[in-house]
Amino acid sequence: MKNDKLKLAILDMNNDEPNQGLRCITEIANSFNADVDVQIFNVRAKHEIPDTSFDIYISSGGPGSPLEEGEWRKPYLNLIQDLWDFNKTSHHQKKSVFFICYSFQVICDYFQLGEIKPRRSTSFGILRVHKTKDGKKDLLLSGLNDPFYAVDSRDWQLIQPNLKIFKSHGAKILSIEKIRTHVELERAIMAVRFSEEFVGTQFHPEAEPISMEAYFGLEENKKKVIDSFGKEKYYQMMTRMDDPDKVAMTYKTILPKFIQNAIIKVKQPVMS
Repeated sequence: MKNDKLKLAILDMNNDEPNQGLRCITEIANSFNADVDVQIFNVRAKHEIPDTSFDIYISSGGPGSPLEEGEWRKPYLNLIQDLWDFNKTSHHQKKSVFFICYSFQVICDYFQLGEIKPRRSTSFGILRVHKTKDGKKDLLLSGLNDPFYAVDSRDWQLIQPNLKIFKSHGAKILSIEKIRTHVELERAIMAVRFSEEFVGTQFHPEAEPISMEAYFGLEENKKKVIDSFGKEKYYQMMTRMDDPDKVAMTYKTILPKFIQNAIIKVKQPVMS
């Protein structure tokens, strides 16, 4: 019997470091197993790069500098450019790509959309994210509150957007980080729609609250967070994890909507 499932590639950018994100991405993707076959590629540690035959790509977060010049970088960026070029010339069955945190920073640097800079201190926790005017109209964020809540874990950030390049690409800023009244720092860009098919977030939409709560409930992980960020940050994070209007809503909305929309785009009949 002919397999008419779509192909979904998960680009693992974790460089073989332990993480929860890859498992969460895989679980979300596998929840669509009636429609897609999922394959994982270890990009940074094993230099595994998929070809352009996949229909959907999700590129994960990861540790370290997004400006790192590893062996993986050129083949990875060549793939993204090939997918971008394919979408510009194809009139149907375009390739959908989602970039998370580290991957988001890498691709924003590649497209020269703004400055990728180290933060003064790590941003970590469940934080408020504000929609922009374009974000309020975007399918991916519809159904979320404004502001909504997302898991944030990053030492780098995209700031100082080059609006001329945004305009030339047709890219749009969808969300920005919370207002911090006590410090005069530029608010980081938290989500960008690069095109109809390319989109990404600087936060972690794949974070699944039940497993995260179990993970950070372990004494060793609790101690790490408290030692690094303090008791107040830890207990605030654990409280927000239980709230169905916060991380749970973001988890159920963004990546599932991205995959569902990508499936519809490929399977819908081509309009003449």
